[in-house]
Formats: sequence, structure tokens, C-alpha cells
Amino acid sequence: MIQTSELHSPVMLQRCLDLLQPGFTVSKPVAIDCTLGLGGHTEALLTQNPSLTVIGIDRDPSAIALASERLAQFGERFIPVLAVYDEIESILDRLEIPSVHGILMDLGVSSMQLDVADRGFSYAQEAELDMRMDQTRGKTAADLLASMDESELARIFRRYGEERFAGPIARRIVRERATLPITTSTQLNKIVIDVVPVAPGKTNGHPAKRIYQALRIAVNDELGVLEDAMPQAIDALAVGGRLVVMSYHSLEDGIVKDALQAAATSSTPVDMPVELPGTAPVLKIITRGVERATELELEKNPRSASARLRAAEKLEGN
Repeated sequence: MIQTSELHSPVMLQRCLDLLQPGFTVSKPVAIDCTLGLGGHTEALLTQNPSLTVIGIDRDPSAIALASERLAQFGERFIPVLAVYDEIESILDRLEIPSVHGILMDLGVSSMQLDVADRGFSYAQEAELDMRMDQTRGKTAADLLASMDESELARIFRRYGEERFAGPIARRIVRERATLPITTSTQLNKIVIDVVPVAPGKTNGHPAKRIYQALRIAVNDELGVLEDAMPQAIDALAVGGRLVVMSYHSLEDGIVKDALQAAATSSTPVDMPVELPGTAPVLKIITRGVERATELELEKNPRSASARLRAAEKLEGN
């Protein structure tokens, strides 16, 4: 039996709770955990706020099942939803909830997906190259490696993995797959290790790390989902409600930063003497730049090392 508490250590948990708390001043607040995972953040939110209801969204059926078991003690205050989090608007319409008072996004891959070998997310374990967050639909990483041409592979490695050796790696993959399909982490690791030169005295982790990130993002359309979800999340907030987003690489953080800054900036032309109706900022950014995990957090949870946190509060419209 998988123990959810053993699989998932929520990243920057206390900071997330503190940032979301001021939004829960109404009698029966509602929050959305857009990336439920195994429910660590949601469990803490429900425990700390006895009148709070949390809508937990995840595209992974396994995560929904495990989190639902973990959070059964909270009864109707926890609402699990099997969906992709760029469906916020339709989910709230279906639940007949006009607005919410807090939204949390903990982006990227969950601890369960990394730790369970047969999901194929990790270069550290022998596994079939799947990487789908929802294993019931869509193409696997192995499918992409088999079907994409050299230029397409190089593009996703360069764009989504920021990989300097994207071209040579893509070239080697195309050459190798002509003899034998590339379907396992062992095969992919060997290709990357053979291509990427080792820099003397430098330890930047496994050389395939960026390739796995790129494939995972491509398989799950993670950046497209995030771009679609950010404006929906901002619109869904009630006045005074708060949005907290944790990203784990510069591509995600750039999308989050741009969306928050756009919503926190007046759209009145700079040469106008007064602010035009409907152009006032709808958000106030409440974090100064990007926040990182504390040293204490890093000691307790090494996976928080790459976390980048941003938060904002919904303002009165005009």
C-alpha cells in the first residue's frame, strides 16, 4: 500500500499557507489547489481553516485516487476533480461557484510521478519512457522519440530543456532508433551520456536531466496549459483573494511573471491624464520578485531547491 505522506513532502508549505490565509476572511471560503498531487498542501489548508472548502484538480487519476483517500476525513470540504488545470472556468461553472478566495499552483512533476518507476519520469530509474501525467490518453515520451524528426526533437530539447547539445542529441536519437526503438530510460541515458561532454571539475547533475524535462513538458503540453490557466485563475479570484504559484524552471516562471505583471499594470495609455474606466490593475503583487526556499526548508526538503514562488492579491475592479 502506498503511503501518501511518505511520497509527498509539500514544497514551501508554511509560506504558501501564510500567503493564502488573508484571502479566507469570509464565512465559507473556497480555494482551488490546481495541482493536487497527493494532497499535501490541501490537507494543510483544510486543517488550518475549518470552514474552508478546497477544490483539488489533477489530471492524474492515480493522484486523485490517493489524495481522495488521504483527504476523506474532511468530507464535503474536499472536492476532487479529474481535469487539467486550464479548465478552471468550466469547473467552477459546473460546480456553480462564482469565485474563489485562494488559488494554489504547484507546477511541474509531483513526487509520486518521480518516485514511481513505471511512470518513466526519472532518469534515475530503469523504466519505460511514458511521462504522461494522465496515462489513459495521449502520446508517451517514447512515441515522441519514435515519431519526431531530428529538427523537431532538437527544437523541444532546446526550447523546453534549454539544452546546449540539443542538435547532437537529436541526431544521435534518430540514428539509434533506425536500429532499435528507444523506449527505456537506460537507452536514452546512454545516448545523452555518450553525446554530452563531461566538464572537468563540474557537477551539474545527470546530463540527461534537461532532456527528461523537455520531453515531459512536450508530452503534457505544460507551458500551453499554464499560459491558458493563468488568466482563468486571475478572473476566478474574488476581491481580496490570493493566487500563489510555485514554478520550478525559468520557462514556467517567465509565464507566471508576465501574467501577474500584466494584470498588476494599468492598461491606460501612459500619455493619458486620467485612468480610463476598465483599465485599472486587477492584481496587486505581494511578493518582492521571486521567493526561494529558506535554508531550513532546503535541509528538510531538497526538492524545494529549484522552487520559485510568486503571489498576488485580487483588487477591486473598475
